Amino acid sequence: MNSLGFDKKEKDTKVIVAMSGGVDSSVAAVKLKKEGYDVIGVTLRLYNQLNFSKSKSCCAGIDIDDAKKVAEQYDFPHHVFDYQDRFYDGVISNFINSYSNGETPVPCIQCNQTVKFSDLLGESKNLNADSLVTGHYAIRKGGLKGSKLFKAKDKNKDQSYFLFATLQDQLDYVRFPLGNFLKSEIRKMAEDYRLVVSDKPDSQDICFVTSNSYRDLVNKLQPEINKEGNFFDIHGNKIGVHKGIANYTVGQRKGIGIGGQEKPLYVKEVNKDQNYIVLASYENIQTNKIYFKNINLLDYSIKNQEIECSAKIRSTQNEISGKLNLNENKGYFLFDEAICATSPGQACVFYKNDQVLGGGWIT
Repeated sequence: MNSLGFDKKEKDTKVIVAMSGGVDSSVAAVKLKKEGYDVIGVTLRLYNQLNFSKSKSCCAGIDIDDAKKVAEQYDFPHHVFDYQDRFYDGVISNFINSYSNGETPVPCIQCNQTVKFSDLLGESKNLNADSLVTGHYAIRKGGLKGSKLFKAKDKNKDQSYFLFATLQDQLDYVRFPLGNFLKSEIRKMAEDYRLVVSDKPDSQDICFVTSNSYRDLVNKLQPEINKEGNFFDIHGNKIGVHKGIANYTVGQRKGIGIGGQEKPLYVKEVNKDQNYIVLASYENIQTNKIYFKNINLLDYSIKNQEIECSAKIRSTQNEISGKLNLNENKGYFLFDEAICATSPGQACVFYKNDQVLGGGWIT
């Protein structure tokens, strides 16, 4: 059995490597090529249609060129697929609509759901590849069927939160060869391989937001969202005027623009139907119960059960222990301690130690 879990020689195992033009996916491709796999690199052209002039993260002009250079250096085929329309429909449009509905989206999860592990995965199968490989920091364990998802060795780079919506048959097909390495080790491998991207900075923030704020993109594509409305306190008193609901998210403190209050104010509620926002002090936005829907399970043994495990509602936070209650396609998580509330549209992801059990979209 080879390192990717296939019962055949590396040279007989064809893999499609999703290459963003960054360090991680480049190392993944070259590592497998050096191990003897039949590697084909693929880079997706995602958002040139929005006239982005400078790459901020991945899959823009300069990144495509970098991916090509890596493939040429190590002599494996490289293709560019134009996914601009699919990316706009599946990710950017959803991003804008979420803000117009008073929600806060997680576009990296949407991208994995709709573009990488749906469209690109399908194309990989059409090319008769054995697997789709990505540079995600996560660990997949198991055979060709019934595989499980776990956090990466490098907990500071772990991306398992963004992969919770991966379906079981998709998880069975994809591979994450970087999951058992530290980021520092990947950087060293890039230097040893003499890759042109070895000192390229890591991507930051949302790849298609190239200005200092997502609000600029919302204003550009759907300016009618930003209609002024009222700020209220928790007692229903008007305390100011907001600049449009797309500019605010539950839990936000900075940039609200309300002064003269006894305590700092946070966004507690965004009401899209009546175009108002409720502000409250920190203690009034605390909760220990989060409801969610559209659950994706990566361990069916917990289906329709109440179990003790941990969860988190933001990618950057540590998991907090509590009780998970599932009922068909919805449920809630009761945390053992109070947390800062978050906006509908975010994800609640459940863990048992390092294993990702699944997750759902917060309501």
